[in-house]
Amino acid sequence: MSRDAIATIKAPEAIGSYSQAIRAGNSIYISGQIPLVPETMEMVSKNFSEQLHQVIKNLQVVADAAGGSLNDIVKLTVYLTDLENFSLVNEIMPEYFTAPYPARAAVGITQLPKDALVEVDAVLYLGD
Repeated sequence: MSRDAIATIKAPEAIGSYSQAIRAGNSIYISGQIPLVPETMEMVSKNFSEQLHQVIKNLQVVADAAGGSLNDIVKLTVYLTDLENFSLVNEIMPEYFTAPYPARAAVGITQLPKDALVEVDAVLYLGD
């Protein structure tokens, strides 16, 4: 099985030694996205909801670059610096995803890069 990097200028560039995404067979593994605006590489705001919207937009453009969409996501991991924001995750997700929703885990952590409040990584499956 081959392993190929996916990259797009429409998403924030990697800020470390990792790829935006990797294709392995029919699966796409999208690296954790934080709420950076791709054009400026600055945080969208300090507001949690605005940050989550930006994170999902970043996931979407990487999924597009891989030939998929948010509808192809089968697994999400959401990293939160404050688990009190979990209810907002549940409110915002249906704006972007439809049933059956992706499998999901939410993890409370102390800190994220650039002091982001949320980070999300994803696995897409593009079919046989």
